[in-house]
Amino acid sequence: MKSRVTLKKNSDFRRLYAKGKSAANPYMVLYCRRNRMGENRLGYTVSVKLGHAVLRNRIRRRLRETVRLNSPRLKQGWDIVLVARARCAEAPWPRLQAAFLASCEKLSLLEKEAEE
Repeated sequence: MKSRVTLKKNSDFRRLYAKGKSAANPYMVLYCRRNRMGENRLGYTVSVKLGHAVLRNRIRRRLRETVRLNSPRLKQGWDIVLVARARCAEAPWPRLQAAFLASCEKLSLLEKEAEE
């Protein structure tokens, strides 16, 4: 992932938590807010409470891969933060994907698919 499309500043995260919309499920909480950049910026939060560094990095990699595989379906021009919950570490891959897509659907982040 390119560094210019990630959220890194604490102020960006705090603004999203305070003013963004959110959707929660047992595996993650997704926050989003429109930006004026024309591309999505992503951030990931995994609390120290979830485990040691190896486990937190594994969770972060799983979340990044979930977003990477589904990014063509997402609308552009949004700041998105995924906050991992404890169940995310042991979640089966299909459920994690489904939870992410359901959260995106709830927040209207998915593009309308072309009907054939």
